[in-house]
Amino acid sequence: MSTTRVGAVDCGTNSIRLLIADVDELGVLEDVVRRTEVVRLGYGVDRTGVIDPVAMERTLAQTREYAVQCREHSVERVRFVATSASRDARNAAEFVAGVESAFAATGFDVSPEVVSGDVEANLSFTGATGDLVATGVPGPFLVVDLGGGSTELVRGTTHVDGARSVDVGCVRISERHLTSDPPTDAEVAAATVDIDTALDRAQEVVDLDGIATVVGLAGSITTVTAHVLGLTAYDPARIHLATLTPAAHREASQSLLHLTTAERAALGFMHPGRADVIGAGALIWHEVLGRVLERSPEAQVVTSEHDILDGIALSCVG
Repeated sequence: MSTTRVGAVDCGTNSIRLLIADVDELGVLEDVVRRTEVVRLGYGVDRTGVIDPVAMERTLAQTREYAVQCREHSVERVRFVATSASRDARNAAEFVAGVESAFAATGFDVSPEVVSGDVEANLSFTGATGDLVATGVPGPFLVVDLGGGSTELVRGTTHVDGARSVDVGCVRISERHLTSDPPTDAEVAAATVDIDTALDRAQEVVDLDGIATVVGLAGSITTVTAHVLGLTAYDPARIHLATLTPAAHREASQSLLHLTTAERAALGFMHPGRADVIGAGALIWHEVLGRVLERSPEAQVVTSEHDILDGIALSCVG
């Protein structure tokens, strides 16, 4: 069976990630390279409306490294997707030009796509649900992709039935509200109002009744999962497809929210670039699961290491 070697880049508000994979004719992915770097592209975007020059150069430097790696691994097709921070910034065109230049220098014709929240949601659903269906995890699914600037909620089983992207993410909520270390009760209360208002909008189009499995994606949720599991080091094999109760996730989320940044950083599984924003991510996740429990009290939570990045890779050969 023939395969195509593809390169997928997901550039979000907090991190940039690369997946180089071989994709066969049935749409099965085999990883060649999978990596994540925290670059905080979205630093200050919620406040200023522009990408900070230092953050942009930090991200473009990583992009140049990814482009070289794609060339070294003989990648045939590359797709670069930029999400929340790039959607919101007035100087996004400058960032797009920098990405085009980085890949052109290594022989690739790549135009980064600043995708809508709906496109982001569909890519996340595609990337997240393949393993679940194959292993018999029951639907309907609620896929929750909790990023730095936005959170996508997507309902479906074999296809998307409803999706909404809302502008609450771990970086955005941290910068807006959780400025003390640890956050004060008043800050948490204000953040919760912001999050709940966004979730009200999401529930207008995403039905939470009858959800069998909540599928949690991205670094905030995988970090909460590591905390639930009591890991001493980050272990993707333990985290991927871990099946736990919403109550266990909510308890761990509350624990992370109320730790100091130094206490979070001391946890063996904590990525150093996530310690200062995981409290906000945990709070968003806590509130999402609270909504699910109200409407689908029997739902389970499955954490997936496969997400929008896998969806981008699959789309290269779709």
